[in-house]
Amino acid sequence: MTSTRATEQSSPEPVSPSRSRSPLRHHGFRTLVLGQGVSAFGDWMGTVAMMALVLDLTGSSTAVAGILVLRLLPAAIAGPVATRVTRRWDRRRVMLVSDLARAVVVAMVPWVRAVWWVYTWSFLLEAGSLVFLPARDASVPFLVDDRDLESADGILLGSSYGLIPVGAGAFGLISLLVPGGRAARLPMIVVFAFDAATFLWSYACIARIRELHEHGAPAPERADDDGGGRFLSAFRIPLVRELAWSALLASLGIGCLFSLGIVFVRSVLGASDAQFAVLVALFGVGAVVGLLVLKATRSRGVATARVSLLGQGVVIAVMSLAPSIAFAFLGAVAFGAFTAATLAAAMSVLQTDLTGHDRIAAFAVFHVLIRVGLALSAVGAGIAADLVRGVDWPLFGRLEPSRLVLLLAGGLVVVSTITAHAYALAGSRRAPEP
Repeated sequence: MTSTRATEQSSPEPVSPSRSRSPLRHHGFRTLVLGQGVSAFGDWMGTVAMMALVLDLTGSSTAVAGILVLRLLPAAIAGPVATRVTRRWDRRRVMLVSDLARAVVVAMVPWVRAVWWVYTWSFLLEAGSLVFLPARDASVPFLVDDRDLESADGILLGSSYGLIPVGAGAFGLISLLVPGGRAARLPMIVVFAFDAATFLWSYACIARIRELHEHGAPAPERADDDGGGRFLSAFRIPLVRELAWSALLASLGIGCLFSLGIVFVRSVLGASDAQFAVLVALFGVGAVVGLLVLKATRSRGVATARVSLLGQGVVIAVMSLAPSIAFAFLGAVAFGAFTAATLAAAMSVLQTDLTGHDRIAAFAVFHVLIRVGLALSAVGAGIAADLVRGVDWPLFGRLEPSRLVLLLAGGLVVVSTITAHAYALAGSRRAPEP
């Protein structure tokens, strides 16, 4: 099983380097980003709406957490299925079918006023995303030059996660402007119809990309293929094993901070919901800063991902001790920068150092781990904050439950990152010389 960027006999190589300074100069990639940006905007708006709908139907915060728990189940099923689908089917066709299927799923959500109905469609929607994303990411090297892969990964990352506050704000605006109708159904119908339309927009953009017509087909099965495209076998690739832990820890940090963020801001710092919205927006600002620094310094590789992850853990721990909302604002920028740098560095290594079936399997693992980490940490942090009591620690003073959980979460990321790095160093010293 290969873990280096070797030439494949049956797969076309990505386009050759050119003098272009930005991956957006490539028409195919620009079209992909345009489709993904609009789709991500609708997706985040729909995610907030789905949680609000469950809360409206049940009045229970535990039921809302059930939406996050459901994010775990598709990861166990759709991850392995995704690698088989994108290995055997045309990547362009996989993305097109996924967009159409998700448009239908989203449009169906508001038509039955029962929580089981929302749970079912939430599950199917996430399953469709886990099939779509590996096919999309495995296609990027055929749309940009090798030297532009880091920037391309950063742009896609920004288009996916940078629109969280915009999508949430759009949901609030539609809820405010659209008449409530029967049990507030009409605003939900409008939100989910708009979300479905964004998937159709993504479909139209992908259908127009000429390079995907030429390079979308998977490589023919090889006689020496040992199953590298299968989901679990991706963990046999040393590079995937090295980066898997970083991806999981980064998502744990994100989930924990987002899960407890509003409780921390309102109950501990005495801030308003509007200030929490500013905090979320500053995560996006920090992400842009992190990606710009990564590009300016030309940093890449596993070491860059680990250093950035270490920074993320330190920031979470320090933010837990924030004395004011202004201090938390600064921490939000730093958190966004380190998190974006971690994920972008890891993605660029997978793009440049793996090929063919290995790359497809690696990205399936990457996206599954991020979603599992987000769901586990969001639910776990919420439960922990409900169960533990505040403590008085020397030097730190009084630590409310949300402060304590955030501090421990940041410490866990730091300790785990250092341990993983030490283990990797020990393994490289034991490895025989080539």
